[in-house]
Amino acid sequence: MASRVRAVLSVILLLGVIAGLPALAAPAGAESRTVTLATHDLDPFVTTHDGVKTGFTIDLWEEITKRLGWSTTFLDANGVNGVLDAVKTGAADAGASAVSITADRVQTFDFSQPTLNAGLQILTKAGATQKSTPGLMDFLKLLFSWSMLGWLGAAFIITVIPAHITWLVERRHTDSMVSKSYFPGVLQAFGWGLGTLAAQPDDAPRHWLARCMGLLWAFVSIIFVAYYTATLTANLTVERFDAQISSPTDLFGKSVCTVANTTSTHFLSDLGISFTGARTIEDCYAGLKKGDFDATVFDAPVLQYYARHGGSGAVEIAGPIFKNEDYGIVFRPGSPLRQQVDEALLSMREDGTYDMIKAKWFGSEEGKAGG
Repeated sequence: MASRVRAVLSVILLLGVIAGLPALAAPAGAESRTVTLATHDLDPFVTTHDGVKTGFTIDLWEEITKRLGWSTTFLDANGVNGVLDAVKTGAADAGASAVSITADRVQTFDFSQPTLNAGLQILTKAGATQKSTPGLMDFLKLLFSWSMLGWLGAAFIITVIPAHITWLVERRHTDSMVSKSYFPGVLQAFGWGLGTLAAQPDDAPRHWLARCMGLLWAFVSIIFVAYYTATLTANLTVERFDAQISSPTDLFGKSVCTVANTTSTHFLSDLGISFTGARTIEDCYAGLKKGDFDATVFDAPVLQYYARHGGSGAVEIAGPIFKNEDYGIVFRPGSPLRQQVDEALLSMREDGTYDMIKAKWFGSEEGKAGG
């Protein structure tokens, strides 16, 4: 009888230990509760399909709440500002989904430890960042541009004038290189002028005054050809490199799109770069592919993910990450939830769970490691 009692007590004790394991694994102060989390859809952080949310932020949060023994009620917000407003007004206990930690925001909110190290980056149409070698059509297009036609018109005018002077002087010489009659005499002088302009005259004036005119015209021709060549070369160089965008300084004079009221708009405004503030990043993507914009500036992980997935082959990343910034989970000031979330995040980093979640969504190249 005593052995049966001991056996029953042992089973009860074992069940009690097993039931208490989750509490032991959770950070200190953790308790079962339902937390309202404000999010907004932004690939690859939060995506909602048929009411089911997926993404880096969702996986991260679900692992945190699993360790803390919490359940979650999601609140859909309108963009980052909607997430911040929901937390500020108390409609949500916390907010997440690529929320940047900034000096202004930490004066109003508490943030968790960084959930991802990121920054801003530039997205362009595919091929816009490549150094292109001008082809025959590019050369012909430039050759017959208004700028080049203006140069050719100037060459015609400055050749006609000395041609008439040369004909008037040279026709009186007995061994003249031109006919005494206006036609074809002036045409012969004009041909000589063009030949001099090209440094390939096939004859020379006989009259001393015409020879002096020839020397002066040869000097003018050298200067004209030098300027024309320099202009043509410069324009070809501009045609080759004008489309290149690899840093924020290349955005001046370009049509730039970003999402309104985000850290990227503040960055562009501080630099004095004009931009269009779109409602969503998808609006920027659509405008970029249609050619309405030369570039899109936004959060690097978001642009990198789109370039590898939804926009693969149509867009590409231009240049490195700039204006490094961190993402975090946002809370109201003094929220007791923040410390528990921080402890869960630290344990996830230590046991490798964080790295596994990050690799699932970003691989080893997109964004930067979160710690």
